[in-house]
Amino acid sequence: MSIYDFEANDITGQPRKLEEFRGQVILIVNTASKCGFTPQFEGLEALYEKYRSQGLVVLGFPCNQFLSQDPGSDEQIASFCMKNYGVSFPMFSKVDVNGDATHPLFGFLKTEARGALGSEGIKWNFTKFLVNRRGEVVERFPPTSKPEKLAKPIEKLLAESA
Repeated sequence: MSIYDFEANDITGQPRKLEEFRGQVILIVNTASKCGFTPQFEGLEALYEKYRSQGLVVLGFPCNQFLSQDPGSDEQIASFCMKNYGVSFPMFSKVDVNGDATHPLFGFLKTEARGALGSEGIKWNFTKFLVNRRGEVVERFPPTSKPEKLAKPIEKLLAESA
C-alpha cells in the first residue's frame, strides 16, 4: 500500500486521487489558520516555490481538532491562506487526523511514520510527513520543525529516482 491508494476532497470539495502526485516528492501537512504555528504557511509556500520544478508538492490538510484552531469553512480557510500567505500549493478539505473519524490517509501516515517514542497520534497542527517518489512515507516531522529545516531531506529525496 502507498499514499497513491488514497483520495481526498480538495478545498473546493472536488475528489482528488493522490495517484495524480505519483513520481513527486510529497510533503503532507495538517494545517490550521489560528495556531501559533500558522506562520509556517510562509515557509511551506517557500519550499513549494523553490522545489516545485524539481518535483516537490506540498499538500495542506486543514484540521480543527486542536483547540478548534481552524473553525472556518473550507472557503474561508482557502481565502485566509491565499490572502495572508500566498498559498499556491494544493489545499484539501478539513479532515480529522486523530480519533474515530480519522481520514484514512492520516491513519496510513501515522502507522507508516510514528511520532516520538513510537506514538501514532498526531500531537498538534503542522505535523509534517515526507513521502518519496515511490509513495512511501519516509519521515515524520513534529510541528516545531520549521519548513526551512526540511530542505535537506527534501533535496535528498528529489535527487532519487522514482
